[in-house]
Amino acid sequence: MRTRTWPAATAALLVALLVSAACAAPGGGGQPGPAGAGPDVHDWDSVLAEARGQTLNWYLWGGSEGINRFVDETYGTALQERFGVTLNRVPIADTVDAVNQVLTEQAAGATDGAVDLVWINGENFTTLKSAGLLFDGWARRLPNARLVDWENPAVARDFGVDVGNLESPWSSAQFQLVYDSARLDASDLPRSYAALREWACAHRGRFTYIAPGPGAFQGTRFVKGALYELSGGPAAWQRFDPATWDRWSRDLRAYLEDLAPCLWRGGEDYPRDENELHSLFANGEVDFTITQAAVGPGALIADGLVPETAKAFVFHTNSIGDVNYLAIPTNASHKAAALVLANLVLEPEMQARQILPENGFGLGYAIDPARVTDPQARNALEKAADRLGAAAAPSADLARALVGDAAAPYQDLIETGWRRELLGGL
Repeated sequence: MRTRTWPAATAALLVALLVSAACAAPGGGGQPGPAGAGPDVHDWDSVLAEARGQTLNWYLWGGSEGINRFVDETYGTALQERFGVTLNRVPIADTVDAVNQVLTEQAAGATDGAVDLVWINGENFTTLKSAGLLFDGWARRLPNARLVDWENPAVARDFGVDVGNLESPWSSAQFQLVYDSARLDASDLPRSYAALREWACAHRGRFTYIAPGPGAFQGTRFVKGALYELSGGPAAWQRFDPATWDRWSRDLRAYLEDLAPCLWRGGEDYPRDENELHSLFANGEVDFTITQAAVGPGALIADGLVPETAKAFVFHTNSIGDVNYLAIPTNASHKAAALVLANLVLEPEMQARQILPENGFGLGYAIDPARVTDPQARNALEKAADRLGAAAAPSADLARALVGDAAAPYQDLIETGWRRELLGGL
């Protein structure tokens, strides 16, 4: 057992945010407005009129070809044909790149920002909210906002932080493990972190997880779930408390260090991202991979990335889920176009399309289907849910195991501590 300890929470909070400049994305039609000003969301016709002819620079994680294709083909086509808006998808390796872009522009006094819209949540949302750099007063006033259950804490709070009117939901995701039903029987699957450690050590080298860190949130989320189980659940982690972290991080370190020798390559190496883990799983080197999608590995099967016999499952509890949001910087050049897209993605037909594996997305609903009263729209949602297929985890299992994510400051503490203790500082 190492004698070093994971970073104390109070010390970690003193680390300054590094701001790096980035090249601005190309602009489009429409005139930039002053930072903080924006269209009147109550007058939606005027929003639509202002958006027409604009080019929307949407900064989002570019690591999923399926998501990229869906965004370009589905949203891009609808924006152009229905609203006269051109979509410029700006792929980034990590959302912090977009955050740094906005921070850099603010420091330079730029009012014609390059980032019109950003896919965001967690600590990145907290950073921009704390800096007062997000356009306010719009999210709950979109025409389709009535379909969102804003009373649900999983929607109203982003990693423990009140979203207010600063961001609007796009989709939802929940951490799941994936196994090959041709190799393993469902009755033998581990259903807790304690059972997983027993399974891994009884089948040495057959399990691993993604190295936690920026751009690899799935690995961080796996570790958070272990922290929840060790501490008795998610309740203690919804508000940041340094003493709580300092108390339970020791148990977390002990669990992970006990697990490490039983992992693939004896815990000396870890997959860098989900694609690498999927490849290990598909090649038969390990027996589990991960997904966050409502369809389980359905989209991965459709893309030929995992076996057709792959299926998703969850532990009995502590399966962390969250909502993915869209936010608009205060200095966004094309706020009207951003509002149009934020409203478009909440349309029931769009929500139905995004969960289907053949569309390469496979994330869950951001709206509450019970709030949809139009028969045709409800039918689209119900049909999509029925088509998730055998690869998806049972909806009852997902609902029973679902818990919210931890407050944002724990993200860096987990990632920094894991890299120092499990990788010797790498």
